[in-house]
Amino acid sequence: MNFLADESVDRPVVERLRQEGHPVLYIAELGPGMPDDAVLNLANQEAALLLTADKDFGEMVFRQRLHMHGVVLIRLAGLTPVRKAEIVALAVREHLEELPRSFAVIMPGIFRVRRVNE
Repeated sequence: MNFLADESVDRPVVERLRQEGHPVLYIAELGPGMPDDAVLNLANQEAALLLTADKDFGEMVFRQRLHMHGVVLIRLAGLTPVRKAEIVALAVREHLEELPRSFAVIMPGIFRVRRVNE
């Protein structure tokens, strides 16, 4: 599964997913400061699941009903970047098949996924 990590995602999360064999494009490497709509468009062009810590993407998906391949919102404030990477990698391993066409939220001890109808 392809991923596109927004620049709000900690680098250790990106590196951990890459180590586990996932192709991950990273906005911090491609074009820092890219507007959210351009990030979402790039994720769609790449048929990639969007990893982000930015809640604005929920607004774009649910209120604006913008097309998306899948969004994973990482809500792990207060944890170290390495711990965030461990939690995200575990969630991806355990729930990978649920992520396409879904809006998922990863929080400490909680994984929620909501299918998005288009």
